Amino acid sequence: MIASVSGEVVDIALDHCVVECAGVGYRVLATPPTLGSLTRGGRTRLLTSMIVREDSMTLYGFTDPEARDLFGLLQTVTGVGPRLAMATLAVLEPESLRRALAGSDAKALTAVPGIGKRVAERLVVELRDKVDATAAGTVPSGAPVGGVGAEVVEALTGLGFTEAAADKAVTAVLERLPDADSATLLRTALAGLGPRR
Repeated sequence: MIASVSGEVVDIALDHCVVECAGVGYRVLATPPTLGSLTRGGRTRLLTSMIVREDSMTLYGFTDPEARDLFGLLQTVTGVGPRLAMATLAVLEPESLRRALAGSDAKALTAVPGIGKRVAERLVVELRDKVDATAAGTVPSGAPVGGVGAEVVEALTGLGFTEAAADKAVTAVLERLPDADSATLLRTALAGLGPRR
């Protein structure tokens, strides 16, 4: 998995930039604040989360590890994929998002396009006890937070497993092997899931 990209910014668009690293241009989706901090022709280093699906591999870029961790944490909630997680971070800065979740402020979350009252309440219920751990850079037990866990869940759903089953399998593996890399995590989770139904 690609954890970061560093190089010259060769293009900036409304929802992504292209960063050239060793002669290869990486298309990285990012929030407007992140894109606004870049300059075409300048150099940058973006932390990334790579989402692998059956028909695509997409890089999402962040200027700091807190935003990347929250991006992964948001996707542990059923119904929240990478694009909605990115939209959330585009509307709410990490500090504001943590405050809204910890303070059970579902109304603030509904300001994000695509998040209705029901999804906002689900986010609050499932994440309010996890946001402090994310801010501290630790992974709460039972939550596949951050790049690796979220990416493997996305990979499994891309292979045809339900998000709930994929999340459960990844969580179980992380509880036994908290330091597992993405390949080990994917292989072990697949073994636990068995054939698709």
